[in-house]
Parts: sequence; structure tokens; C-alpha cells
Amino acid sequence: MTLTLREGDACAFFDAPFNAYPESVGYVSPMKGDVEKMLDPAKNPLWLSGNPFRFWTVHRDGRAIGRIIAHLHRQSNTRWGWNRAQFGFFDCADDPEAGQMLLSAAEGFAREQGADELVGNFNLTAMQQCGVMTGGFGEQAYTDMIVGAPWLPGMLAAAGFAPYFPMTTFEVDLTRASVPVPPLDPARFEFAPIKKSTFPERMEEARQLLNDGFYDNPMFVPLTPEEFQFQAGELSTILDPRLSSVLKRDGQPVGVIIAIPDLNGFLKATRSRFGLSTPWHFLRYRMNRKRAVLIFYSVARAAHSQGIMGAMIAHTLGRVQAAGYETVGGTWISDENPASLRQVEKLGGRALHKLHLFRKELT
Repeated sequence: MTLTLREGDACAFFDAPFNAYPESVGYVSPMKGDVEKMLDPAKNPLWLSGNPFRFWTVHRDGRAIGRIIAHLHRQSNTRWGWNRAQFGFFDCADDPEAGQMLLSAAEGFAREQGADELVGNFNLTAMQQCGVMTGGFGEQAYTDMIVGAPWLPGMLAAAGFAPYFPMTTFEVDLTRASVPVPPLDPARFEFAPIKKSTFPERMEEARQLLNDGFYDNPMFVPLTPEEFQFQAGELSTILDPRLSSVLKRDGQPVGVIIAIPDLNGFLKATRSRFGLSTPWHFLRYRMNRKRAVLIFYSVARAAHSQGIMGAMIAHTLGRVQAAGYETVGGTWISDENPASLRQVEKLGGRALHKLHLFRKELT
């Protein structure tokens, strides 16, 4: 059977995981339009700021069965003193030859750019989805969690990549959890909801709090207004104002928590494509949603170690519980962040998936 590599085919890039993975893998894609927008050099601020990229699909007898993207994130390299290229969206059928072809293409790009190493998955940066699933296969994922097949780590190892930077996703069962809410002085603290009428103002506060609170975190690069808007601009259509808020102390933003209803059931039902039945599926999803997901939370550095983070999370989970949601998922926490992991344990959370970055040094 003929195996071919194709570059720059956005439709095949979207289709590849659907062809590559059986239902048991549990893969759920972003909407097709969102994937195409990520790949568009005229729309994605990552490319508009001068970062080179290339993407490929691998085809077996004309059918896309794998994909990968490779790019530079110059801002990350400058901030952290690296000379690395990054790969992302590495998805492939259980076909070692196809996997090797994709990884070789990404490595070729990295060498052309003069990089010292190739690291991934980044979909497309550390401020978005990152990691390769290495454990927890079969656990149902939430929106914004990476899902991969159990054979992908072996493909990477065979191509000379080594795992590092372990991460964990988690889930809190609100039907069983008792979420004590540490007190915050109501005379000083106010939770300002993020809703359509206040969306631009609240989200700019959220961006500034994210940049401040995460500033010293490994791999973090502060987001520009354009990058944050590109990633979060469409949240206004799916936000439940009971779930997300900016915490203010004495009228000044001090913390933010962004949580959304889990979209994976809707995305799976529509195969992540708009069609005639999409409005019906969305209405059905709105009426039956029981799962929510924490996208990110952050407290300004000047307010660290004051108990604000725990109080903010517990307060939010209490509101999520009161709104009728039964479970909450959390995107990755680095294993190098024991304080956040302990916070999850206190809330009765359990580990869902194990993730790692994979790295290959280029000589």
C-alpha cells in the first residue's frame, strides 16, 4: 500500500485523526473552522508575529492517517534562552512507517531553522494545549485536554525522542465532593462575573492576571492582547456566567478563574463540523450539560501565599455544583507544581491522564 507525505492540506489535517483513531481512543477535535484558523498565516497572531511553520499529513492509499505541524516560537526562545523548534498536533494511526515519516518531516524543518532541539506536543504553544498522553488511556477527556493513542509514545521513542516534564489532568466529582469555602471578607472581596455584557473588560483583566500570575512558570510567555483574543475571543458564545469570574480586592483585580461547560459531547455529536443539525445538537447540549472544565486560574503575584487561590477555586466549585454540574475537569498541572496538585487533592480530585513533553536533541 502506498504511503505519501503531503504538505499544507488543511482539510486533510483536520480529517487525519478521525481516520487514524478507533472510537475507543476517545479523540475529540476542535471545530473544523477553528483548526483551519490556527493554520492560517493571515489570521493566527503566532504566524503574524514572524514565526515560521510548516504542516504535513501522511496518506495511506490516498487516505489521511496522520498529521504534524512544526514551528518556531521565537518569543519563547528569546525569553528562556532556547534554540528549539516545536512540533504539535502529532496524531497518527498505529502505523510505524507513517509516524516516522511525519516526525522526520518535523525534524527536517527544525534542522533547516538551525534549532538545537525539537520539542512537543505544543498545540501550538505552552499557553495552549501541550503534552503527549502517556497514561490514563480510556479516561473520558474534557474540552481543551489533549487525547492521544497509546502507541504514540512508542513512535516518539523509536524516533529518538525522550519524555520529560510530566503533567497531570484531573477531575472532581461534585456529587461526592464536599467543597468547604474558606472565607473571604465580603467588605473587601467581590467576584465579578464574566458575561456577555462585561466580556471585553473582564477578559482584558483576565489576560493581565494570567500574565502576572504565571510570569515565572516554566515555558510561560506573556500573551499579547491579539494572542489572547485569538484564543479566547469566542468564549462569549459558550460561557456560563455562573462559572467564570474576576476576583477583586478593594475594587482591584487580584484573581481570575475561567471555567466553561464541557463541549466534548457536542463536538463529538457533530464531528466538529457545522451542518444542518448543528443548532439542534447545540440546544440539546445546553439543556443536558453536566460537565464543566477549568481552563485556567491565576492570582496576581503580589497576592500569592495569602490563601486567595484556594478560596477562589473552592468558591467557584461551589457555584458550579449549585448550577447543577456533576463533574469538573482540570487541564494539565505540572508535576513540578506540588502546591497546585495538593490543592486538587484537598478538593477530592483524582488524576485523569498523565502527559509528558517529548524532546530530541539535534546534532
